[in-house]
Amino acid sequence: MLISGYFGLFVASFLAATLLPAASELGLAGLYASQQYGIISLVLIASLGNTLGSISNWVIGRFIVRFKDRKWFPASPAQLEAAQHRYEKYGYWSLLLSWMPIIGDPITLIAGVLREPFWRFVLIVGFAKTMRYVVWAFFIMQIV
Repeated sequence: MLISGYFGLFVASFLAATLLPAASELGLAGLYASQQYGIISLVLIASLGNTLGSISNWVIGRFIVRFKDRKWFPASPAQLEAAQHRYEKYGYWSLLLSWMPIIGDPITLIAGVLREPFWRFVLIVGFAKTMRYVVWAFFIMQIV
């Protein structure tokens, strides 16, 4: 049973970092409230899943840009250019916002489009995602 809880949290965290809707924070809170899971292991599993989900966005961005002239491409040339200008304006430090709902996922995708170095991407995004879960865990421990 413990492994299925960790696996579910990993999957929810992964999906929450992609463009698909998912809420991993509630899963983390529920598992901790069950008193069967340690908070550190929950934070580590959620952080790993969420960071890997963002890496998948980076990979998609890295390779999908070659199709930007196709009709099915999800962004118009103007939208793509505006996103690139915003990312270039704030630089790689904007990846610290990768944990935020709505704007975080597109930032990680654009980082791939703009060929942000993978090592820097993983360091910054991994830090941001982990700190998000650390703060969340702190609040959960105060409530439960």
